[in-house]
Amino acid sequence: MSEDNKKHIVIGYLCAFAATLFWSGNFTVARGMTENIPPVSLAFWRWTTAVLLLMPFALKALLADWGSIKNNLPYLVITSILGVSLFNTLIYIAGHTTSAMNLSLIAITFPVFIIVISRFLYNETITTNKWLGIILVVTGITTLVTKGNLSILKELTFSRGDLWMLLAAITFALYSILLKHKPAGLGTRSFQLSTFLLGLIFLLPFYTWESATTDFQIQLINNTTFYSILYLGLFASLFSYILWGKAVENIGPTRSSIIYYTLPIFSGLLAFILLGEKIETLHLISMLLIFVGVLIAIYTPKVTASTK
Repeated sequence: MSEDNKKHIVIGYLCAFAATLFWSGNFTVARGMTENIPPVSLAFWRWTTAVLLLMPFALKALLADWGSIKNNLPYLVITSILGVSLFNTLIYIAGHTTSAMNLSLIAITFPVFIIVISRFLYNETITTNKWLGIILVVTGITTLVTKGNLSILKELTFSRGDLWMLLAAITFALYSILLKHKPAGLGTRSFQLSTFLLGLIFLLPFYTWESATTDFQIQLINNTTFYSILYLGLFASLFSYILWGKAVENIGPTRSSIIYYTLPIFSGLLAFILLGEKIETLHLISMLLIFVGVLIAIYTPKVTASTK
């Protein structure tokens, strides 16, 4: 391997780790800002910031692809609702009743939901390793949400936040499936900006309703709320997107995805440092089950000439 290739691989891994670290902060903010800003408002201002930051770099591309955007508007509407309007809003709702560690652990289960949903939508075969991965992930989630006490399942009294986060993971799985079918005529920047804008538009009536029905008054200047929203818009949205794209370009989507599964580690450390959340043995057991389950589920054996 040449020195140039080694450099590209190192840069790729560093970009993947940086993007994952920035994304892990999203769960810490979701948990830490519960007393400062309501969930829909946090999502609305996060995407407003992201749109304003992305606009100078993507507006020209959006105008150039305007015809393709109009032709694929139904697809973009559904994708925007799932990936922008719903996904992070559900995370912020979940943050009110569960820990940042739980949020991040449940978040990395979305590949398993992709497997299950693809089975029903596209009749894709679920192989033995996928079944095993699903069983391990379900076991990990069950251990997490019941806090190791399975009798809770009979009473259905486990955390509402964990259920909201499960719904968010399913939403992101649907969004990821739709991404596979992104129209060829849509460039990456125009697609990103158009979905950000549409998602923000769909959030607007809910933001208006939340503002009218709560006593919350947003104070951005000289307030941690301002810096949290700026972090979400700049680091968890714009920078993460750029870094992740560079990582996939340098080391490929599979290696990048494996780095993404370290998300609970970063999120747990940030929550421990910033929020004082404890990392318990239960979290470590659940993390191991989910992490191994996801790796087994997405494992695809290499096809050799003799196998063919």
